[in-house]
Amino acid sequence: MSDEINIRRVGPVGRITLSRPKALNALTYDMAMAIDAALRDWADDDTMTAVVIDAAGDKAFCAGGDIQQLYDHGRAGDYAFGQRFWRDEYRLNARLAHYGKPIVSFMQGFVMGGGVGVGCHLSHRIVGESTQIAMPECGIGLVPDVGGSLLLARAPGRIGAYLGLTAARMNGGDAIHAGFADMFIPQEQWGDLLAALERDGDVSILAAAARPSDSPMKARQPEIDRLFEGDLNAIQSRLASADGKLAETAAKSVARNSPLAMAVTLVMLERLRDGADIHDALRQEYRFTARAMEHGDFLEGIRAQIIDRDRNPHWRHGLDDVPQADVMAMLAPLGETELTFEEELS
Repeated sequence: MSDEINIRRVGPVGRITLSRPKALNALTYDMAMAIDAALRDWADDDTMTAVVIDAAGDKAFCAGGDIQQLYDHGRAGDYAFGQRFWRDEYRLNARLAHYGKPIVSFMQGFVMGGGVGVGCHLSHRIVGESTQIAMPECGIGLVPDVGGSLLLARAPGRIGAYLGLTAARMNGGDAIHAGFADMFIPQEQWGDLLAALERDGDVSILAAAARPSDSPMKARQPEIDRLFEGDLNAIQSRLASADGKLAETAAKSVARNSPLAMAVTLVMLERLRDGADIHDALRQEYRFTARAMEHGDFLEGIRAQIIDRDRNPHWRHGLDDVPQADVMAMLAPLGETELTFEEELS
């Protein structure tokens, strides 16, 4: 067993614990594949009634994927590594969403990117006082992925566009309002609940422990809906002329992020708004990420944010200059390399 992840069975429950607290439990390819293998092994075990996913440490459930690996391979011209990473991770996300047994996630601290993919497509999604969930991909030249685009598309009003373009962080109540979580349970109770789950495997105990939680974002819904209607140019213009802290903070975020990624994100969310499922979302996300290293802003975004840390990315486009043809090219079908889900179904 890798020291990055602890997978075991305790009584009637399969237990998966992300165990890289110093790296904020960032998800590596090997960790993702270990989760996938465990879910396959447990799927037909009738003596196992549920699966629980949690994480070590206080700071994060999972703050994203291990992008250092992706950057190193991409800089060397090895785009196939990233394509394999995203393809297999997305199949895991689909498996989690469609799993035949209840899966419970306990999400403390930061939950971002890949952490959303592991923790937010499940049947029982628990948040607490320290939870901060975000989709910050546009800041590194990607689009909200790991199925996050579907969650954003299903969020009330224009909250999905707001979260996708600004990487705004949600507290527990916000996450429930936006559809990223189900229940707020005080974190001091998590240990006892885990012990009870390991003893009895009965997930119904969770609902009785849930408590109300305020959502500042819900209170700002009318303002968000007004500011984030329309395409990227319309949103940018509205933010620039609006008053108030929310508009000011959002305008700064939009000005920092990849224009191409934000323009594509808005198109993705519109396509997913009515009747789409997780497969539709992941397939569309993969069309972008499969091209992101060679034709998008991903490598430059990582360089500016993670490698050189100069916070001065040189994006391919300006905010007012993202041709629709470039947006559509990033979402064009991939032909023989289109993402499929035969592996997820096996």
